[in-house]
Parts: sequence; C-alpha cells; structure tokens
Amino acid sequence: MSIRINLVEDEKSLNDVLTSYLQREGWEVKSFYNGGDAFEEIDDRPDLWILDIMLPGVDGFELLREIRSRNSTMPVIFISARDKDIDRVIGLEMGSDDYMPKPFLPRELVIRVKKILERVQTTGELVSIPPYTIDESKRKVTVDSSPGTPVEIELTSMEFDLLMLFVHGRGKPFSRDQILDKIWGYDHYGSDRAVDDLVRRLRRKMPDFKIETIYGFGYKGVDV
Repeated sequence: MSIRINLVEDEKSLNDVLTSYLQREGWEVKSFYNGGDAFEEIDDRPDLWILDIMLPGVDGFELLREIRSRNSTMPVIFISARDKDIDRVIGLEMGSDDYMPKPFLPRELVIRVKKILERVQTTGELVSIPPYTIDESKRKVTVDSSPGTPVEIELTSMEFDLLMLFVHGRGKPFSRDQILDKIWGYDHYGSDRAVDDLVRRLRRKMPDFKIETIYGFGYKGVDV
C-alpha cells in the first residue's frame, strides 16, 4: 500500500515543488492551499501530515491541535518562515515530530519524512517496566491501574521514540547531540532546547519511568 501524505502549504509554487519531490518517492500526496480546506479533511488518516504554520483561515497550530485530538501518534512535520525558537518550542510542545524553518531544500524534507516513516514502521515486542507495558510494534504504552484494566498513555511519535531510545539503551547516557541525531535523524538546526522539552514532556506523561539528568551533558534512562 502506498504511503499517503497530506501537505498543507499556501504558497502554490512551493506546494507544487514539494508535492513533486514527494511523489518521486512513490508516495501519494494530497495538497491543500489553505487551512480551511485541510480542516475539512481533518478526519482523514494519512501516514503523515506536513503543515505550514502561517495559513489563511485555520493556522497550522490549530490544525495540529485537531489532528492530535483524533490521533496522538500521527506523525506531523511543521514548515514555517517563522524561524524563532519560541515557534519551534510551541510546535514541539503541541506534539509535532519535526520543525523545518524556511527556506529549505526540498530534498531535505524528503529525507526527514523517510526518517519519521522508518521510525513509525519499526516492529518490536512487549516490554514490561512496571507499572508500564510497552508494545513496540503498535507503538502503544499502557499503565497498570488499580483496580481496572490498563490505561493507555497518549504519546506523540517523537515521545515514543525517545522512550525506546532510553529503553534499548539500558542505562546508557546520551548527550543532547546524540539524542538530536537519533531522534530527529539529521543535523538539527537551532537550540538543543528541543531535547530538554521532549524529555520534560515524557517525564510528565510517564512519571514512574525514571530519566536521570546528567548536567552539562544529557540524559539517561532507567536500566531495564
């Protein structure tokens, strides 16, 4: 089955170029030129969304909020001419998997899409780290509740990737640069605050999964 990508970019020339590059990979691309049209298709289930932030009608932040309310693990890439740390942090805080400031090379977007799709298509097995159970193949985490059935914890795609990095690392320390490379999968532009923000979000959602801060270096997860 072909990979399906929804692209929302109001600049027609850029939208057309990006669509062409993505289609060359054999991917099916549905293009939108404003936020309103994309919002009408918000219940669509592509393999990945690419969102501009500054859109007429409904902006990218609102689209991401609606996507996340329907599917917490849907991969989302932000593209924006607003190259400010605060926009990057807001986007990551809301659950985007990546943030690309304009201008960028279309080929770079293709590479980042491939990296994200490789991560979400990884298969694995059940991992038990009480009170959590991690289903790597379904990319799902549940926490034991007493009494009752396990409750699913809604992690974004990138939060889940960070969790598995720590789980498979088995107590290995990772520098912030290593985390950027392994999670984002490329030379990250901008501050490594994105790593700190991602760790903070994971800690908030999984407080019993211990992540140790190594000051001046990075982080390490619990030795499982």
